[in-house]
Parts: sequence; structure tokens; C-alpha cells
Amino acid sequence: MVDYLWMWSELIVRWVHVIAGIAWIGSSFYFIALDLSLKPGKELPDEAHGQAWQVHGGGFYNMVKYLVAPAKMPDELTWFKWEAYGTWISGIALMSLVYYGAASLYMIDLEILDITEIQAVMISLAGIVISWALYDGLCRSPLGKSDLWLALAGFVFLVLLAFGYSLIFSARGAFMQMGVTIGTIMVANVLMIIIPGQTRVVTALKAGKTPDPRHGARGKQRSLHNNYLTLPVIFVMIGGHYPAVFATDYAWGILALVLITGAVIRHFFNTKHKGLAPPWWTWLVAAILAGFAISLSHLGAPNMEYDKTAHASPTALHNASIELVIERCSSCHAREPLWDGLAFAPKGVYLENKSDVLRHANDIFWQAAASHAMPPGQVIWIEDEERAMLAAWRNMINHGLVDRDS
Repeated sequence: MVDYLWMWSELIVRWVHVIAGIAWIGSSFYFIALDLSLKPGKELPDEAHGQAWQVHGGGFYNMVKYLVAPAKMPDELTWFKWEAYGTWISGIALMSLVYYGAASLYMIDLEILDITEIQAVMISLAGIVISWALYDGLCRSPLGKSDLWLALAGFVFLVLLAFGYSLIFSARGAFMQMGVTIGTIMVANVLMIIIPGQTRVVTALKAGKTPDPRHGARGKQRSLHNNYLTLPVIFVMIGGHYPAVFATDYAWGILALVLITGAVIRHFFNTKHKGLAPPWWTWLVAAILAGFAISLSHLGAPNMEYDKTAHASPTALHNASIELVIERCSSCHAREPLWDGLAFAPKGVYLENKSDVLRHANDIFWQAAASHAMPPGQVIWIEDEERAMLAAWRNMINHGLVDRDS
């Protein structure tokens, strides 16, 4: 029963995280699109910046934007902040349940850096806070006066951060640490910059004072940053389920390419929302960058060259591979895991007998042969030659040289 409670706790937190993320991303995309589609109109109030007519769900909407604020405050205001807060709270809760709760498996790789679980968690939390402080400092520096130079500096900062994390955490841990770090920067933009700025504007209006336009300009800049960072964050969330993406030697380089890819895709839609000719070239750039990412994924994989003379026959290779998987993987991937802190087998995958191993031959290839994802943190060592053997075994099965049921 305890196992089920733990599993459902993780599932519910993950569900809430996805729901909150959809709400936040949806509102972010909508308001950026709305802001870019505004058009001037003679009938608008003097304080208004522009308007947009929209139709949805059988109704027509007339959206009017005030560059600073209206002369008179409306009786009711809808604040868009809880979506961001809910996403971060559920995200850090999920990080705690999955990664901090089993740091020895998911965050630490003794081959990279010999640290304790407490040290890994503290480094992770400190890295999140320090990263926000450095990013905020860049925005407030003279670079912040130029959106282009600030974007380039921010890109270099995130790439260096990803590379730095790869020298501290396991491949999986470093990848997810970047996701949490970027997500925190986005939420902190809302919590520390956008909402306080809007609050000061409302307070000034209620006091009969003229609001400072810098608050709106600063909030718009941070909101635009969030808009461009959204796609890379989603990629990290999804990429964490694909070992060939995060568990390669060049995962930080793949993330760098994803940051650029996300930017050019958002540039396409943002330009289109302005009513300008869509820059179709962005999709060609995105495709080329995706090709580079695939190449890096392949180049960063373990050496798959296998000495065919190592085993006398396909049957010998078949049996040796199955024995290797059971010997190295069954302590965690068992009906009753032996590894401390694991209430149930990761992903519900069992590798305790021959039938289990054959059922998951393809998954074993991606997790332990085409990447360094398994064993997590190298807690149970697998040599590159053994990974190459597993790759040869999987290819042998796919080519029908050995019966899956044999």
C-alpha cells in the first residue's frame, strides 16, 4: 500500500505541474500574440496604446491595451500570476520527490564528481538561486538597454551554466537542473519584476499619481524573455524521457541548439502575430539545428564497436547479454527493489529474468547501450565494451538472428 501511495503522490504532483504549466504557457503565448497584434484606432482613449478585435467561442472581443495604465482604475483587475506560481511550486515538489529524494541515483555520478546526497541537493538549490541573481544582474546592467545584446549574453550564460552542471551532476541530474533553473528564472521574472511593477502602477493610480513607465517597460522585457524560454523548458521536460538526448557527452551542446531553435520558432510566430510577412526561413534554420542536435546525440553516445570474436556464436552473445542485464540491473528493476529509497521499480520495468529482459530489449539499448543513462550515476559500473555488446545483441535480435522467445 505504501508503494502505491508513493507512486500516486508523484503522479498527482506531475499532473498538477502539467496543468499549471499549460495554463501559464497558454496565457504567456496569448498575451504576447495579443500585444504584437494591437492596432491603433481613432476611437481609442488618449492613454490607449492599441486594440485588437478577436472572435472565439461564438463571441466577439475588443481588447484595448494601455501603455502605462488608464486614467481611472477599473473596479476589477484579473492578475495573471497564479499559473506561474503553481507551475514552480509543483515543479520543485516533483524535483524533490524524484531527484532530491533519490539523489544517489538521479543526481550523482561518482565518475564525474564524488559528492554526497546532501551536497548534491544543496548545490542544486544554491545553483538555482545564484543563477537567478546573475541573470537579474545582466538584465539590470547596461546590457539590459539592448534586447539583442542582452539576449546574446543570456544565451552564453545558459550554455556555460549547462556545461558547468555537466561537470557536477549526473547526465540526468544536470539536464533536469537546467530545466528547473530556467523555469525558476521565468517564475522569478513574474514574482520579482512583473507583478511588483504592476502593483506599483496600481498603487500610484489609486493615489492619484502618474505611474512610472519603467515598470511597464521592464515587465514587458522580462515577459518577452519568458516567451522565448518557454519552448526550451518544454523540451527539457520531454527530453528527460529520452536517454539519447540527456545522457550523452554533448547534452549541454544539444541544449544550446534547442535554445536557438526555440528562439527562431518563437520569432516566426511573433513576427506573424505582428501582421508582417512570416519569416519562413526560420523553419529551415530549425530543421538544420535539429540535424546538428541529432548528430551531437550520436557523437556523444558510448563507443558501439563490438569485437565479434568475443563470443563464439549468436546464442553465446544472446545468453551473455541477458546475464549481464540481470546481474547489473535487477537490484533496482525488481518486483521488490533491493536499492535503498526505491519503493518500486523505476518506470515499472522489471529485469529479473530472461523473459523480462527480452521484453525490454529495445529500452535496454537506448538506456544502457546508446547512452549512459543506465545504470544511473554509474552506481553499478558497466564498461563501454559491455555497452557495445548490448548494442550488438539488440541489433542481432532485430535482424532475427536470435529468436526473441529463445
